[in-house]
Amino acid sequence: MEFNAIIFDMDGLLVDSEPVWHEVEVELIESCGYTYSDEVRAMGIGMRPDEFAAILQRHYPELGDSPAAIETTIINGMLNLPPGRIKARPGADELVRYVAESGIPRAIASSSSQAIIEHFVALMDWDELIPQRYSAEFMPRGKPAPDIYLHAAAQLGCAPETCLALEDSRLGTQAALAAGMTCFTVPDPSHSSLTDFAAINDKIYRSLHDVLDEFKLKRIFA
Repeated sequence: MEFNAIIFDMDGLLVDSEPVWHEVEVELIESCGYTYSDEVRAMGIGMRPDEFAAILQRHYPELGDSPAAIETTIINGMLNLPPGRIKARPGADELVRYVAESGIPRAIASSSSQAIIEHFVALMDWDELIPQRYSAEFMPRGKPAPDIYLHAAAQLGCAPETCLALEDSRLGTQAALAAGMTCFTVPDPSHSSLTDFAAINDKIYRSLHDVLDEFKLKRIFA
């Protein structure tokens, strides 16, 4: 395998934010008298916030007058958290810096809103390390559709089949594969296990440290 570019997911892959999203959602849902079920939460992992907000409204009608109102409340909750609540996933900073220092074309392709992407990247001090950052909020469809990955590849000037995607979620992995990319899946243990991906992807890694070791050992970028 040899690739021309790398495209990162963000939540659960580069930043350890999925448990925090969950806390913000629980706070809203419980404040309206509901109990947040694991089944409903699982539907939203890797999904675009507006699409998941519509699911939340169907299950918990009192959360807001519209999916847009629910989405805004949750996103504002994330943006207003103390900065220390969002941390890099183990190995993420080392991987990002290795990719940047190696001059590998790179981008973020995330389901999160652009505001969240910019906020988290700034918190991690990755602004200059990953200059191209794209949100599925501007795409016709969110993950598992391939739209955001195809867009990121086009912006990098690379054919999708020459791009390596890194993902943590099932929906994200499906999106990257649907775009024609190779995907290294690094499951976020807050919501997934290694075995959860066996049926859809054969390139599964325990950690970003393992991914970085693979990069260094096999020199897989052109």
